[in-house]
Amino acid sequence: MGGRFDAALARGIGHITRRALGPYQTAIVRIGFATTVLLFLLHEWPHRHEMYGPDSPWGFDLATRFVDDNGAFTVLLWSSSTAWFELVYHLTMLAAVGMLLGWRTRASSVLFMIGVLSVQNRSVFMGDGGDNVIHLMVMYLVLTRCGQVWSLDARRLARRRAQQPERHVTDDPAGIALWAVLGVLLVAALVSGKIDSPVWSLFFAGMWLVHGYWWLIRRYAPGEPRIVSDVIGNLVHNAALLVIMAEVCVIYATAGWYKIQGSRWQDGTAVYYPMQLDYFNVWPEISEFLGDSGLIIMALTYGTVMVQVAFPFALLNRRAKNVLLVVMIGEHIGIAVLLGLPFFSLAMIAMDSVFLPTAFLLWLGSRARRVTEPVRRRLRRAAPAPAAPEPAGVTEARSPAWAKST
Repeated sequence: MGGRFDAALARGIGHITRRALGPYQTAIVRIGFATTVLLFLLHEWPHRHEMYGPDSPWGFDLATRFVDDNGAFTVLLWSSSTAWFELVYHLTMLAAVGMLLGWRTRASSVLFMIGVLSVQNRSVFMGDGGDNVIHLMVMYLVLTRCGQVWSLDARRLARRRAQQPERHVTDDPAGIALWAVLGVLLVAALVSGKIDSPVWSLFFAGMWLVHGYWWLIRRYAPGEPRIVSDVIGNLVHNAALLVIMAEVCVIYATAGWYKIQGSRWQDGTAVYYPMQLDYFNVWPEISEFLGDSGLIIMALTYGTVMVQVAFPFALLNRRAKNVLLVVMIGEHIGIAVLLGLPFFSLAMIAMDSVFLPTAFLLWLGSRARRVTEPVRRRLRRAAPAPAAPEPAGVTEARSPAWAKST
């Protein structure tokens, strides 16, 4: 009995240390949240000054005092100038595009987090439940290897391996230049006192140093130091993935149990009231049709509570989990259409995607490739022929699959 337990324990430890789990799940979460943030910033672009900029009712002085009290992080309060706001807002959009495409995913994830936190913490009263989810997930994504698949990083690494299969190429001038520029900006922010929080100072400095350390290990120490670094990186990724999954369960469980305590949820009428508010009444005809049926309102009300409460327990059974995922995604689509909350729904669907089965994601990826294949063929015809690879020198250890995200 003891031998079986030891063998199972060894297999479990090897499972979480040898590789970064859930490559397709973390990729779809990355794409989902990047898309949500990008669409939101584009949607609010005409009103950005009133919502988060110098013309906001939540003025610069009020926001500064509020942030000083709660310790929130935002670079938008480093300066009150319009030019600085425009720079940060549009760089956040570019970081979202970088995350969406999986371009330099490590650096993009940090810049994405900085931009999202800066915009949200500038006007804290503008958000809703979806913004809270985004707030948390952008921090978790920094610790994951979310560019293993479906990313430009993965494509670049595969192309290099095809050109030089005997040697892993660590010469990356663009990556080194990006790392150096970010280092200069970090030093400038620390020296000028803009980042006055010890926690954030250590975090950003640590991330920058770890990136440099990983490049050195890949280039000059392909043996045991690199293996140990792989194990640590896998553990961090898998722990962050576990936290994301736990966060989803906590959000739904607490939401469901709080609803149970409300009298309107108990009598089955809670869904009726938001559909009667002009602020949420996007399709009055549909809302009126649903509101006229007491049976539909009761079913939607009780169904919402039961699905949210049951979801954490459904994870114990794969089929039940998949069925509830379909129901919950359908519920969020309904919220987007009926109540006019598309970005909230997109954020929740992106969060739910962490539990999607790998087989479905592979099928989804193959369908997406079929749709985009004509465009890729045209681009390949227009691109110049690649130069012949140089002869490989000393053979070096090849990088594991998760290095696509570095």
